[in-house]
Amino acid sequence: METLSCPTIRAMHINAFLFGAGHHTMGWRHPESSAARVGQIQYFEELAQLAETGCLDAVFFADGHAVNRQYSAGVPGLLEPITALSAMARATTHIGLVTTVSSSFYTPFHAARMLASLDHISGGRVGANIVTSMFDAEAQNHGFAALPSHAERYERANEFVRVLGQLWDSWSDEALPRDREKGMFLDPEQIQPINHVGKYFQVAGPLNVPRSPQGRPVLFQAGSSEAGRDFAAHFAEAIYSVSWDQDSALEFATDIRRRLDAAGRAGTQVPVLPGLVTYVGASREEALAKKRALDAYLDIDAAITQLNIFTGMDYRTHGLDDLVAPLAPASTFTGPQGRYLTVARIIETKKPTLRELLGFLAAGGGHATMIGTPTEVADEMVAWFESGACDGFNLMCPAYPDSLRDFVDLVVPILQERGLFRTAYEGSTLRENLGLARPARHQIP
Repeated sequence: METLSCPTIRAMHINAFLFGAGHHTMGWRHPESSAARVGQIQYFEELAQLAETGCLDAVFFADGHAVNRQYSAGVPGLLEPITALSAMARATTHIGLVTTVSSSFYTPFHAARMLASLDHISGGRVGANIVTSMFDAEAQNHGFAALPSHAERYERANEFVRVLGQLWDSWSDEALPRDREKGMFLDPEQIQPINHVGKYFQVAGPLNVPRSPQGRPVLFQAGSSEAGRDFAAHFAEAIYSVSWDQDSALEFATDIRRRLDAAGRAGTQVPVLPGLVTYVGASREEALAKKRALDAYLDIDAAITQLNIFTGMDYRTHGLDDLVAPLAPASTFTGPQGRYLTVARIIETKKPTLRELLGFLAAGGGHATMIGTPTEVADEMVAWFESGACDGFNLMCPAYPDSLRDFVDLVVPILQERGLFRTAYEGSTLRENLGLARPARHQIP
């Protein structure tokens, strides 16, 4: 794909969050779904190529470290993300490649090495969504009886990210002279140990992978708790968020900008990208019909199981047509805070019955949902964007590849016509396409 120059205007950033056969929890049961291909790398290569034809910034994989055997209807990730993205890097040219990395289970050296390698393989297109992990079942696959407290997980994540940066900076850009006359392939003076000794990690360094093409892989963050937001304010270069409506998105974005100022990062460009589920049709009725076609396969028992995980409550004996009571403050919940806060927001704003709540959560788990014609969906996206509620979106297609194709073919051209989305990639790296500067190397003391 040819790279053309683009006007310097504020434009949206749009990622595609790749997940199984789609983000609708039961859409995979549709006879025409892509469920049979979820374990095939060719499938994900094709999705990345489709996203690239629409000039999307990146594709993104979440990750987990356990199988929930109590939720047999769930479609788990069948491929380890960094391995999959390495193959997808060879099948694409410009699109960014973002993977989730758990600071609770990876060591900094292991993560830094794998991400730097993938950045070289892809020519500088890698991002890492740093998470603290959610469930004890994951910890039990890594030698722990249970996860530490929420606060301790973020304390470890803080140190983890700082060590990542030191390892990525342990090589200078001049570390590989490849001087045949002197017989010097690498310059030891340009490769320095980091000698980190902290509470959670001891890492001598240096990394054994050269400085990456974009200096460092781009750091994403997705936590919505107080600790998560503070972590993002200090370290994130782009943020995935959960916002049910425009008001809550604006509240989140405003809070993040305030925290960036407090963290000494005033004026730093940090794109905020709320999740977005879209159903697009030639008419609003056609778009609604696409949603109904997937909702018809919703398994009520499985949906309640998922809701119980999101909230820590037990709705198995709750009447489907009875109103759902408000949730307790998020501080009382030890699971994933972002999803809990979103469910609480839906209950607060919609005052739904249990059946209605399950419907809202069927695709995207409470992320923004926009349904309508291409123009209607584009209008709503633009309203969020121009209000300052976001800098773009993390697209969560209910059915892959069809929903992604609808978005790329029908919505993207409208955004491009309005001058709010690129018509070609600005550069060759993810940083360039996100409008982020290549970071200077910090010298190791």
